[in-house]
Amino acid sequence: MDFKLIAKSKLRFAHDALFGVGAGCFEQLLAGTTCKVTTLNARHDVLFGGINPEPIEKNYGPTQKFLRTHPHDICLVTDGDADRVGGMDGRGNALTTHQIICLLLHHLIVNRRGLFGAPPSGGPAQPPEVGTPNRVVKALTTTSMVDKMCAAYGLPLVETGVGFKYICAEMLKGGVLLGAEESGGIGFPGHIPERDGIAAGLMLLELLATENVSVNQLLAGLEKQFGPHHYGRIDTHYPLEQRAPLMEFLQKNPPAKLLRSPLAGMKTFDGVKFIAQDTSWLMLRGSGTEPILRIYAEAKSDADVRQLLRLGMALTRN
Repeated sequence: MDFKLIAKSKLRFAHDALFGVGAGCFEQLLAGTTCKVTTLNARHDVLFGGINPEPIEKNYGPTQKFLRTHPHDICLVTDGDADRVGGMDGRGNALTTHQIICLLLHHLIVNRRGLFGAPPSGGPAQPPEVGTPNRVVKALTTTSMVDKMCAAYGLPLVETGVGFKYICAEMLKGGVLLGAEESGGIGFPGHIPERDGIAAGLMLLELLATENVSVNQLLAGLEKQFGPHHYGRIDTHYPLEQRAPLMEFLQKNPPAKLLRSPLAGMKTFDGVKFIAQDTSWLMLRGSGTEPILRIYAEAKSDADVRQLLRLGMALTRN
């Protein structure tokens, strides 16, 4: 981590700790620097203020209101034990964990490593030096923008089932540049083979200090390069004993298309994921411990995501 670069960046940084153990970490790490750190929901509370302390937008309300009247450069959110990360821009607009993952991957490839040749707009990427971490590992519920970025830069991509333990197993094999999952767990090379929300937050600060532009400008650049990616998920009660028959039915009766795009593929190693030719996707999988069915979707617009989620719900009634 380039602490010297971050220390002189003059970033105004907010951290919503969601009443968890991460409260105060960034203040201590950046004490004595030019950065201004504001910690929110810093009180250690065994009830987490009455919320389930996940880094998701429904938990951001009070902090969003604060940021609208007290702008910062970025606000990061850590969960109860600070191993996962979410965030908002400086005015309280929520960032998805997928956007954060892509920002970090962009930083590792383009800024931090400097070993991957020209970006896609400047011609084909060159392979990394021998021994350089270059594998990217993601859970299969993570944005397909990661796939496009890896293809553009010539990086091997490994897709795992849901659960950071599967990403950890790949990290232990070595050669991993980034490991990430939809819930906000992110792991880095040269660090513990586990997710770390504080390390991810510092890496995002390093990105902002390096490029010296707003997080929204960075996201706009990624969208211009790789296209829009909108995401949604719903959790619905579903009896455990009906889950296996549903997965079997979905595998044998896939939809011919998703919205307006023909089906291009299907993955079945952790639930069932349908992938369309335009890279939009719909996935259904059961919770590992509860009678809950999770339905995930990604498409080019929020309206399309909502339509895919409705399709997912309809499939559960067949």
